Amino acid sequence: MTEAQVLDLFRRTGVLQEGHFQLSSGRHSGRYLQCARVLQHPRAAARLGSALARRLKRALGREAPGERPDLVVGPALGGILVAHEVARALGVRALFCEREGGVMSLRRGFSIGPGERAVVVEDVVTTGGSVEEVLRVVAAAGGRPLAVGALVDRGGGGVRLRGGLPLVALVRLEVESYPPEACPLCAAGVPLEKPGSRPTPRGR
Repeated sequence: MTEAQVLDLFRRTGVLQEGHFQLSSGRHSGRYLQCARVLQHPRAAARLGSALARRLKRALGREAPGERPDLVVGPALGGILVAHEVARALGVRALFCEREGGVMSLRRGFSIGPGERAVVVEDVVTTGGSVEEVLRVVAAAGGRPLAVGALVDRGGGGVRLRGGLPLVALVRLEVESYPPEACPLCAAGVPLEKPGSRPTPRGR
């Protein structure tokens, strides 16, 4: 799928929303990408997962020749379906991490063996905070992260990941966001929505 085709699919399924939103990073924005709206359609989810898997394969061919992932890991909730569809396309197993007591961890009997090679995926990456948490879980379990994939990089390519891992995205968008204390939407009194699943960061 080309970026234009992905954006057209997003438009047709109502992924891109306008308003005043608190992102999972704690920052505020006038635009929000609700990828659950497209992932609710199994055929669309499969198309997106296959497209992201192909791009990840190409990136690994350049960055880590000969390396093939053993598993795909995503953060709950946004990365669960993405991880499943990418893993299906790659022919490997899919895991997800979730927060327990505010700390990202593997639960439900999931495990990563020493030396297993992992791709971490997410629906939307803004600052990279959630994927960095998952990368730490993978490393702590003895796994080897190879790359990070996302349906959308809304940081416009500015996100830098630990170890210089490549970030592969189907769509790159530069969507303006603001710290809460400097948000013009807050100043204008526009009601704030909190559509994500991540708890509000402390002190923000």
